[in-house]
Amino acid sequence: MNQWMRSAMVLALALSSVGCAAFRAKVSDVNVEQGDHMRAEFDFRDLRAISTEVVDQLLASPFMGKQADAPTMAIKGVENRTSDYLDTKALTDTMRTKLINSGKVQFVNVERRADLANEQGFQAGNSTPGTAVEIGQQAAARYMLTGSIVEMQQRTPRQVRVSKTKLRFYQITIEVTDLQSGLIAWTTQSEFARQERQPLIGW
Repeated sequence: MNQWMRSAMVLALALSSVGCAAFRAKVSDVNVEQGDHMRAEFDFRDLRAISTEVVDQLLASPFMGKQADAPTMAIKGVENRTSDYLDTKALTDTMRTKLINSGKVQFVNVERRADLANEQGFQAGNSTPGTAVEIGQQAAARYMLTGSIVEMQQRTPRQVRVSKTKLRFYQITIEVTDLQSGLIAWTTQSEFARQERQPLIGW
């Protein structure tokens, strides 16, 4: 056996010994507080950072400073004005959770109004006296929390190059509207840009 064949056999054995491990599926935990963004798109780290930023700004705002009691709010969602699918409900759910846990804001459950009405109707006709909740006693929201998220993109122009670059800019606006007057009682904006560079050849 010549030297070339021996080298080929050694290489084949080496590849076979690590090949299975190289192509085996692997699952591991990720620290949501750390790590880098893998793509330029909006991701879970952005959701966490923006929700925290908005909540901190709202709680420290003059609007909250004027409230004698915890204001009652309703969430009508964040409008997605980007080119991608974004779970904006996850964003508002995270903000709502942080605000409720602060003890300084309370929310009416807009999404469960039909369920609440059905339960009240059931209790009115089927519960024992004195145990049913009183109909018409639900708290009304004084303020409504809404918002929007917009996106702008830039890409490298057509030219001779070994990689392509994509830049994405995001701007999130959150506002609190007084339902009695219709005036915007508080608003804030958060924005960031991220650049992604990819080789034209790769996998």
